[in-house]
Amino acid sequence: MGQEQSSPINDSTPPQTLKERSVDSVATYIREGHAKKIVVMAGAGISTSAGIPDFRSPDTGLYANLARLDLPYPEAVFDISFFRNNPLPFYTLAHEMYPGKYRPTVSHSFVRLLSDKGLLLKLFTQNIDCLDREAGVPEDKIVEAHGSFAHNHCIECKSSFSDDIMRQAVSKRDIPHCLTPQCNGLVKPDIVFFGEQLPEEFHRNRSLPSCADLCIVIGTSLTVLPFASLPGFCSEGVPRVLINLERVGGLGSRPDDVLLLGDCDAGVRRLAAALGWEKDLEALWEGTNQEKPTTGGDHRVAQRDNDELLDDQITNLTREVDQSLKISDDHTARLRQQLALIEEESKPSNEAFPLLEKPITRDNSEAEALTATGKRQTSEESSQFSSAAKRDVSSTTAPNGLEKPPL
Repeated sequence: MGQEQSSPINDSTPPQTLKERSVDSVATYIREGHAKKIVVMAGAGISTSAGIPDFRSPDTGLYANLARLDLPYPEAVFDISFFRNNPLPFYTLAHEMYPGKYRPTVSHSFVRLLSDKGLLLKLFTQNIDCLDREAGVPEDKIVEAHGSFAHNHCIECKSSFSDDIMRQAVSKRDIPHCLTPQCNGLVKPDIVFFGEQLPEEFHRNRSLPSCADLCIVIGTSLTVLPFASLPGFCSEGVPRVLINLERVGGLGSRPDDVLLLGDCDAGVRRLAAALGWEKDLEALWEGTNQEKPTTGGDHRVAQRDNDELLDDQITNLTREVDQSLKISDDHTARLRQQLALIEEESKPSNEAFPLLEKPITRDNSEAEALTATGKRQTSEESSQFSSAAKRDVSSTTAPNGLEKPPL
């Protein structure tokens, strides 16, 4: 069953199950005991108010802003082939996003509330941030369709890797390796990268929405399959509620679809108010606050808006990658020394090397080798590089400066 792309239902078409297509009617449906197996499908939109950017927003999404980093393309940070060759950008990002740095949102607490009331059948989430776990949603109620930071494995031998050791490595900006003897493969959290299979847990539960008596879709663009197909598994006549900035997928095409368009937290609070659950919801959410008191019920740090938080986050990422990849001052000095010796030994006149005072472009092959091995040059390699550098200096094209190795 694929993603729905139907047109919105005509306003004149009456609902089959609900009394009307409204939040109050959904609340009545729940209060009267008709919704005992609620399936929630969540995307990055429920985490943006925590300060975590979503992935695909054109100007503020993570992919758009990762363009500031020196990546061949933004999605490369989650590409398994790229990771094998250069895991540093991912671990730079992981340092900023690792669980424990962000507070769950009201939307996460609402899912927890559904679970506490015995109404949650399953939460399907596209998010890797583990905020639903931190909000207290039981692990057996969560299907992380794209994986998460919750567990880690070696990408070679598949051995599990300690969460504590991973946390320490990420906090120190280290790149962890497998502890299994004779392996030493790269380790990563169980986040599904491009080129990897979705978790078996997702495939086992993919048809579960067909058993639901209410579906709540919140904060997702429903553009990535197979996750985008999940709402289509709900039976005809089962109410589906969309809490999102805009209409997505086929939501709104069935007689019992209810659209609450706008901010996710505001939509969740509106539904909770209609259910008479406001106090329960706010108490649960308050319990996630690690630094009391809150600022007027808004959980964004120091009342800074999301754009400012995102700007700081990307600036930090850019600086950390640049620092990690830059050529050391000592290495630069050695290059200049070598070139000065070459000039002294071989120049026929003072005009032999007119560009010597400009920064020297590192030979690409030497840069790639250094990136791949992490080793200092041998004397033979140094000699080879000196010849290449000499050719660069005497060329008619001005050099581009000391460049960091390509990712």
